[in-house]
Amino acid sequence: MGIRRTLLSSAVGFAGIAGVAGYAMAAELTISCGSVGQEQSICEQAVEEWSEATGNTVRLFSVPTSTTEQLALYQQILSSGGSDLDIIMIDVIWPGILGNHLLDLAPYSNGVEAEHFQPIVSNNTYQGKLVAMPWYTDAGLLFYRKDLLEKYGADAPKTWGDLTATAKMIQDGERAAGNSKMWGFVYQAKAYEGLTCDALEWIDSFGGGAVVNAQGDITINNEKAAQALTLAASWTGTIAPGGVLSYQEEDARGVFQSGNAVFMRNWPYAWSLGQADDSPVKDKIGVMALPKGGEEGKQTGTLGGWQLAVSKYSESPEIAADLVMYLTSKKEQKRRAIEGSYNPTIAALYTDADILEASPFMGQLKDTFTNAVARPSRATGSNYNKVSNAFYNAVHDVLSGESEASASLAKLERNLKRIKRRGW
Repeated sequence: MGIRRTLLSSAVGFAGIAGVAGYAMAAELTISCGSVGQEQSICEQAVEEWSEATGNTVRLFSVPTSTTEQLALYQQILSSGGSDLDIIMIDVIWPGILGNHLLDLAPYSNGVEAEHFQPIVSNNTYQGKLVAMPWYTDAGLLFYRKDLLEKYGADAPKTWGDLTATAKMIQDGERAAGNSKMWGFVYQAKAYEGLTCDALEWIDSFGGGAVVNAQGDITINNEKAAQALTLAASWTGTIAPGGVLSYQEEDARGVFQSGNAVFMRNWPYAWSLGQADDSPVKDKIGVMALPKGGEEGKQTGTLGGWQLAVSKYSESPEIAADLVMYLTSKKEQKRRAIEGSYNPTIAALYTDADILEASPFMGQLKDTFTNAVARPSRATGSNYNKVSNAFYNAVHDVLSGESEASASLAKLERNLKRIKRRGW
């Protein structure tokens, strides 16, 4: 069975063998399953295997790389009630936003959700319905050049202050040695959801809270949050390029993997790509939890991860649910962990020898993945997107030098109060 191209939705089609697996008539499904790193290629492999086994046809729906743009696209499609998209890859913060449009998967799961991390299963339960199956989980991590730290006699940073100083020292040393493209630190600072994740890590590590607490109270306007953002603003143009203000995940990875950054904040998927045979930094990368905000701070990482959901407007809900269960199965999660360093949501896989050989940090940093700081999506409900938009724009103003941290946070607090008055 080969892969065929189709004009519809810029999709990739998989031709299946009709008439197997007990289906009375082969279905044609459309799935969105990734745009970053190896997400799409690994998904293609798994979907093609399922298609060949079941006789169904699946098209891969292309999505923007920006999660903010993805959500807007999904909201547009689902709000129309159209059946163009059957299976949707959704962010960990979206079940409460999209839940009204998603199928309850519990009748199709045979209880397999009990094998997954229960906090994620709870997160994916909306109004008593299991609206998404966990696919992979992750948290923000710090990637660093082991060889450069050794060369300069530097330790891995314990605090953001340590990182700032070490990044500057090595950046200056490498530039003096002839690499004019070297930068100390790259991360995600474009005004989009990725900046919400980065900034939440900075602020939480300083003890500045999570923007809105679990009770729905707005907590962002405080001195520790301002301290965190003031430090982050000092990186722009000094240890980070000015262009970082438009960086998403792949932009940061491109600089780091080309050998032109000492430190990078990114998600676990970047590990396997950095270890590819053609990677200039293969065998030179270390991975650790993100630094603390100071001696009194804490190590933290924003909870990430993605789920697979079925649109309740799908014309083939049972078959779509079957594909979701296949893709989120233990077998497929193991394959994804080994080939793409995507963190499983099934606890038993964290002691799997094959996975730990491919991605040693998974076992070492399990606590980081399972105890990450959550974005305030549950507290703010359907208004989360507005809250995040206000937050990342306020942070971007600080990073770009358009506003001082304290003034930007005070303005943000006023904006969030207006959003809250409309109800969350």
